[in-house]
Amino acid sequence: MSTNDTPPEEPGASASAQRPKAQPPQEPSAGPSAGPLGNGAESVGDVPGPERTGPEQTGPEQTGRQRLAAGLWPPRVSRAQLIVAVLLFVLGLGLAIQVRSNSDSSALRGARQEDLVRILDELDGRTKRLEDEKQTLEDQRRELESSSNQAEEARKQTVEKERQLGILAGTVAAQGPGIVLKITDPKGQVLSDKLLDTLQELRAAGAEAIQINGVRIVADSYFSDEEDGVAIDGKKITQPYEFKVIGKPQDLEPALNIPGGVVQSLEKEQAVVGITRPAKIVVDALRAAKQPDYARSSST
Repeated sequence: MSTNDTPPEEPGASASAQRPKAQPPQEPSAGPSAGPLGNGAESVGDVPGPERTGPEQTGPEQTGRQRLAAGLWPPRVSRAQLIVAVLLFVLGLGLAIQVRSNSDSSALRGARQEDLVRILDELDGRTKRLEDEKQTLEDQRRELESSSNQAEEARKQTVEKERQLGILAGTVAAQGPGIVLKITDPKGQVLSDKLLDTLQELRAAGAEAIQINGVRIVADSYFSDEEDGVAIDGKKITQPYEFKVIGKPQDLEPALNIPGGVVQSLEKEQAVVGITRPAKIVVDALRAAKQPDYARSSST
């Protein structure tokens, strides 16, 4: 019997044999899909698949404050951020110093209205004195240019200038209106620097001749501290310190009494300050005229 002579199968049985059996539904696996691999074989479920790309639950959810702290620490500073931080620090420091200097440098910030008015009057007085001096010099120049006898006019002006310079140099006596300033220092706290400040304030207010305890003050006068007092140009003086000042009293006294000025500074050192306005001030202490060693007149 031939091997090819197999009995014919029934059509119904053949169709049922070829139809695949229905598979029960499988639950989705926690791992990657275990479907066909493309070559007729199926993947094994125990073999780990590739890492999951979806979010994983690593722990309890962090609060906003915890996420902010994690983002700020440890700090991650780049070079550009460091440079910007240094520049901002320097800018802030400069602004702070500027604000502090502006607030500390103004001694008149808390002054009263009448004190400010008095200070303005003093400044106006100084400006007027400078303008008057300028006008006087211009008048002298015009007189020299227009005078018919220029030699005689020049001689008169030379004599007047010599008298003025003699007063400033302390070689001649002087008299006129002014004030007398007396400083009593029972605690011994007034040193040479305070007297020098007083002298500079008087000069700025228009003092023309000054004498302190019998010592004539000139342009090159100097102060030094001694054991029991102060020395002026090497001559020791003791308290009370008496300033005889020739000038306009209406300018000299307010200059000493301005807020934060000489009088308040001396009173902080527990000194007693007195100012009077005599009808006439006599400055009779003289200085010997010094012959210059090297300087000579350019007209000879």
